[in-house]
Amino acid sequence: MTHTAAAPPALRLGELESPLLVFGGPYSNLEATQALRRIAVERGIPAQQCICTGDLVAYCADPVATVSEIRDWGVHIVMGNCEESLAQGAADCGCGFDRGSSCDLLSAQWFSYANARVDDGIRCWMATLPRRLEFTFSGLRLAAIHGGTQKINRFLFASQSDADFLQELEQLDVDGVVAGHSGIPFTRCIGNQLWHNAGVIGMPANDGSDRTWYSLLERTGERQLRISRHPLRYDTATTTEKMRRAGLTGGYQRALENGLWPSLDVLPEREREATGRALADETIIWPLL
Repeated sequence: MTHTAAAPPALRLGELESPLLVFGGPYSNLEATQALRRIAVERGIPAQQCICTGDLVAYCADPVATVSEIRDWGVHIVMGNCEESLAQGAADCGCGFDRGSSCDLLSAQWFSYANARVDDGIRCWMATLPRRLEFTFSGLRLAAIHGGTQKINRFLFASQSDADFLQELEQLDVDGVVAGHSGIPFTRCIGNQLWHNAGVIGMPANDGSDRTWYSLLERTGERQLRISRHPLRYDTATTTEKMRRAGLTGGYQRALENGLWPSLDVLPEREREATGRALADETIIWPLL
């Protein structure tokens, strides 16, 4: 199955209010999803001011319950490659791993597990998810996608060249992009344009910590934002035990506890070298006027 297609029409959300909560990759991790939903409630952030960048279903043991939680929450969702694959009845997750690589082999276990549990109703709903959201926020034009604009499973990491990000930004004709897929949070400012990856909540960021990550975007003035990265803590012991009971013991269950990915195949050299290096909270103002 190919994962390259012309950029589809976007779902336009209009003007979104501040603050905006952004997160990616629930990854069948029910406890993390519920923990983030509680934070949104505590902060007074309604569902219409929350965006998920896709991959609701992946490594952990609660694919159906996690989808149910997200749907009940009512947040905006971008289709991830995992939703695309499940909706199309594909043979694999379509994550973009090289065939036969460690990541490819490890993904076969959890995808088979999820594929056997997700029913036709969920698949039909996944097929309706937009591949792109467009909205304005503090007067800036933003888009939310999963991986790349035309390639849903394109990996983009912080160490990649300006040209890689500009290629995507030019196709979208926006001031900034909120993206997912890659699993490690980062923010890149290329000229006056933005590429922000909020990371994922369902799996640590290969930084040696069991924390996962989400972001808040807040209006600081006309055409100016504060973008802050926040750690998410949740009941990792329960999530890990569920994976063990389900037989999902290929290595991702250990990653929930030790914060280290079982394979680094997809990572560029700089990100590999940062393995086990703890991420810190981060706040930037964009653009600097």
